[in-house]
Amino acid sequence: MKNGRTKIIACKTVIEEMGDLLPENVEAHCMESGLHLNPNNLRAALQTMIDEFTAESETIILGYGLCSMGVVGLRADESKLVIPRLDDCIAIFLGSREAYKSEMDREPGTYFLSKGWIDAGITLLGELKEMEGKYGKERAQRLMKRMIRHYTRLAFIDMGYENQERYRETAKEVARELELGYQEVKGTTGLLKKMLTGPWDDEFIVAPPGYTVTLDDFNL
Repeated sequence: MKNGRTKIIACKTVIEEMGDLLPENVEAHCMESGLHLNPNNLRAALQTMIDEFTAESETIILGYGLCSMGVVGLRADESKLVIPRLDDCIAIFLGSREAYKSEMDREPGTYFLSKGWIDAGITLLGELKEMEGKYGKERAQRLMKRMIRHYTRLAFIDMGYENQERYRETAKEVARELELGYQEVKGTTGLLKKMLTGPWDDEFIVAPPGYTVTLDDFNL
């Protein structure tokens, strides 16, 4: 029996940013963060979880944007499916597709970090340490330089929380280690709140039960 149940499915980064914003009537389910690196894997994992929840949920919210087509083709047979009409989760933290585009127009080679990424343990330094364990320090550093060759700036997204100094220091350390410029950009919890509680207006895809999400739904 559904009883108006709502579930949100999101990667750990988005879940961490929610903090106290999560309403009591919304149940959060965390997905492996690395899935977004392969859109087919992300789509398959999301569809599996949607299929598991749809019989008991009136609404399923996805804390993802388009994510390299990873959400195209998804459907919830018995639930309303709500998806932010955005390119990826960075735009969720910045508050809009327009804010994200403005930052990327300013400096396309930007690597973003926020409290959520750091709490989730997802930073380039974390990846570097993992590679050092596999390949040794020298080879790992060569691989990392190749990975970040298109990045010029690390931007810490200030979401307005108190006591963020340790997160700033972590972001600055990553920038120093990888020889990237460091800047801070203003984030907002506004879209996160709206995603969790509504209203789900034109900033969201609201797919009725049985509807399959398409690329056109994102109005690109």
